[in-house]
Amino acid sequence: MQRGKSHRRPEGTGDLRATHAGLDLQHGSNPYASGVGSYTIGQVADRSGFSASALRYYEGIGLLPPTARTTAGYRVYDDQTVARLAFIARAKQLGCTLQEITDLVSIWDGQTCGPVQRRFHELVTAKTRAVQSQITELTAFSAQLRSAAAHLSTEPIDGPCGVGCACVAEAPAGTTTPIALGVKPPDVPIACTLEPGPAAHQLAEWHTVIDQATARIEQADGSLRIELVRDVDLVFLTQLVAAEQRCCAFLSFVLTIDAEGVTLEVSAPPGASELVMSMFGVPA
Repeated sequence: MQRGKSHRRPEGTGDLRATHAGLDLQHGSNPYASGVGSYTIGQVADRSGFSASALRYYEGIGLLPPTARTTAGYRVYDDQTVARLAFIARAKQLGCTLQEITDLVSIWDGQTCGPVQRRFHELVTAKTRAVQSQITELTAFSAQLRSAAAHLSTEPIDGPCGVGCACVAEAPAGTTTPIALGVKPPDVPIACTLEPGPAAHQLAEWHTVIDQATARIEQADGSLRIELVRDVDLVFLTQLVAAEQRCCAFLSFVLTIDAEGVTLEVSAPPGASELVMSMFGVPA
């Protein structure tokens, strides 16, 4: 046998017995000081969803505490570190930046949930507002693109592009862009699948939106057009429409965002107009 050659396996792929009774630690190390379990980097990667390289990086920047090591140099993790990684994964899932996660983890180290939860709530609330703003901007931009696409689908002018050409000129003022949020499948029974309790709760949520209506107009086709204030919560509105369409599949909704503002059109089969009016209010 040749001597002097290293036969060390890659970290995390070695004999798992190294993390149990036969663990041979470096002087002064104690992997059980802050947690009961003992895991290799490969095991922690499998449990947490983070790659081994990410775990090493997090340790390097201080997001994870320094790990204990065996005499062979293998990292050893405990249950507290695994729990810490679960918290980091949750923060990443909710869009927290590395700096924000570092801030949260520093509070986490205080071993008290209250301050962590309060700070986490502040961050998530701020991100909710930012996402709402982005959705509003993207919805408006989508409306512009649809309007431009419709304008560009018209017959081109004779000669080169110029004044009056759809390539240069904006779409005519007042052009609307409907966004279908729910389409009624054929032969759907006129019935709501919600129990009385949840139905009453959902109706109350609709009232919070309908209270922001500036007008309700009955259309020639029998649908109800609801004109809403410009700053209506579009995220809440679309979620509410989706929930309503799931339980009342006979209803159809069309959301329109244009220069005039925000409107919601609600339509239903013949015989369901009274139900629509009872839910969304009579035309005024």
